[in-house]
Amino acid sequence: MFIGHQAALAAAMAWTTASALWRSLSQFGTAIELNGLKNGLALLFFLPFLFTLPWTDQIGAIVVLLLSGVIGIAAGDSFYLGGLRRLGTQRALTVEAIGPVLASMGGVLMMGDTVRPASWAGALLVSCAVVLVAQQSKVSSATNGTAFGLLLCVLAVMCGLSGAFLSRHVLITSSLSPMQTAAIRLLGGWLGLLPLLRGRLCPKHLPKGVVAKVVLATLLGTNLGIVLQQIVFQILPVGQGITLMSTAPVMALFLHRLEGESLQWQGVVAGLLAVSGVGLSSL
Repeated sequence: MFIGHQAALAAAMAWTTASALWRSLSQFGTAIELNGLKNGLALLFFLPFLFTLPWTDQIGAIVVLLLSGVIGIAAGDSFYLGGLRRLGTQRALTVEAIGPVLASMGGVLMMGDTVRPASWAGALLVSCAVVLVAQQSKVSSATNGTAFGLLLCVLAVMCGLSGAFLSRHVLITSSLSPMQTAAIRLLGGWLGLLPLLRGRLCPKHLPKGVVAKVVLATLLGTNLGIVLQQIVFQILPVGQGITLMSTAPVMALFLHRLEGESLQWQGVVAGLLAVSGVGLSSL
């Protein structure tokens, strides 16, 4: 259990750092192009694990994981990169913190789960955090398309949750390892993007100087991040794992200066509200 908690916090740090790197690269391609590039690169590092898969023995689990990759990575990451471009790292990650709350509410509506009063209080805190993010973005001259950015981030959360539940189901019902499930999900995500890329596997006019940033962001956020995520889902329940990984908004508070933005009180309060809210909702 302790390893699961460590993996979740490490995943949050990896995604926070990678998000800041991807935002700095947003001018070099569309969200779909950047998503396709990172998934293609990440898949190259995972090729050895694809060759070790028991394709005939685990065909059902593999199909579920491919679908998980299409939903959570191809669609979810594209939505997230689009929202990241418009909101910035800390604000985008704060909106992502509604994930545990949506998971709890989905359990109530679809599965008849009982939610404690503390969970509803957590939902209120996260809602307040998202409102603060919206207000902060409205007064920021450096951020455009706030409403659309919020919508994209919410869609990213919904896709991510769907992919997470599918992945968790496979991890606890099959013999596939976290490395193997991560490789299959990436394959599904890359295949899902191919029709949209129309043969453009790399954004045009990508300066050589940013290649190192692309590789680092891919290794941190995609390769390391998704492996840590799969370890979390194998050890911890989805709600608890997502809660711990939702500490990213607080970690992102330290990135404002690197992104050329001033740290406003709304951002600090929103980050703290989001983490407190997800803690009350799911822990």
